[in-house]
Amino acid sequence: MGSPREEATRQGNLLRDKGDFDGAIAAYTEAVFLNSENAQPYSGRGQAYMRKGELGKAIADCNKAIELDLMMAEAYCTRGSSHGKSGDFDKAIADYMDAIWINPQFAKAFLGRAIAYEVKGDFDKAIGDCNEAVRINPNEGDSYVSRGRLYSRIGNFDRAIADCTEAIRFDPHGAEAYCVRGVAYWQKADIDRAIVDCTEAIRLAPKLLKGYYNRGNIYLRKGDLDRAIADFTESIRLDPRRAEVYLWRAYAYNKDGKSDKAMADYDEAIKVDPKQATSYNNRGLAYVKKGDYDKAIADFTEAVLLNPNDAEAYYNRGCAYNKKGDYDKAIADFTTAIQINPENGYTFYARGCLHSLKGEKARADSDFAQAEKLGFKATPGSPPSPREL
Repeated sequence: MGSPREEATRQGNLLRDKGDFDGAIAAYTEAVFLNSENAQPYSGRGQAYMRKGELGKAIADCNKAIELDLMMAEAYCTRGSSHGKSGDFDKAIADYMDAIWINPQFAKAFLGRAIAYEVKGDFDKAIGDCNEAVRINPNEGDSYVSRGRLYSRIGNFDRAIADCTEAIRFDPHGAEAYCVRGVAYWQKADIDRAIVDCTEAIRLAPKLLKGYYNRGNIYLRKGDLDRAIADFTESIRLDPRRAEVYLWRAYAYNKDGKSDKAMADYDEAIKVDPKQATSYNNRGLAYVKKGDYDKAIADFTEAVLLNPNDAEAYYNRGCAYNKKGDYDKAIADFTTAIQINPENGYTFYARGCLHSLKGEKARADSDFAQAEKLGFKATPGSPPSPREL
């Protein structure tokens, strides 16, 4: 039997691995009290705090562990994870690099750095780190799942499916592998396999948010609106703080003709995340359908304030101004949309319609010609209409 400090640390490790983070923190705190100059309980408590979501405390404990032991790779890795969860991916990468320098066989640090690179959009480096993790632990499913997710993001769905299948071979109970593979099948338009995989992920992990969210999107693509709405609703029940789920449920409600429920979801999405331009754009579209053009314009204006490079929001506001008969403001918005994205033929067509209404034949003909050159062929007499993002 070890010393009281060693026993407290061991108990903290056991409780942390069981998911009892409060119990683990209490045990590690006891170990710190018994010997405040030992790095291990600080590192362990930091990981418990990180997994509990108390990131500031996690970083503070890792700082102390590193101060006591500069060669503690686990503390650098946990601090890297905490920085990543806080949104500071440059600091996360630096910490993972230190962990890897100390222990070049630390697969967990390679996987953590891969996630940080993924968020920064550096997929080649992220895949490279996953390759290293697979090399170090070729029988560990997490490495294959992470690499599979990356392959899916860059459009290599066959490799994504192969990696997730390999992960499932090592761990048939790994819900994440089924979830990622389901998305890859979905992207390949293999809807039935996608649904089977997401359903298995949910069976293995009934509280897996992305399982319901992904399956809801797959059902939506299949046209099964009732099941899509049910899955989005369950995802919201498990975590009501994700604006994108409200947006997709609103989209499904709109498809199902339930505009009032869709409007309520747009309101909720904006309440949850008032900085997401897409929510204002889509609620603006709902107001257009209701004939409330002033509220629609207000929402589209908020969308372009949040994202000044959002050509679609300018286009939609132009359509709302057109509905009000304010052709000059509509033309101005269509022109801004064209400046941001000159490759959309329908925007030239929309502006051409308004030039035609104003009797500006030469400008109208020029816009119609450009629209056709870009591949947009309108039904004769069709007015410009807003578009959902």
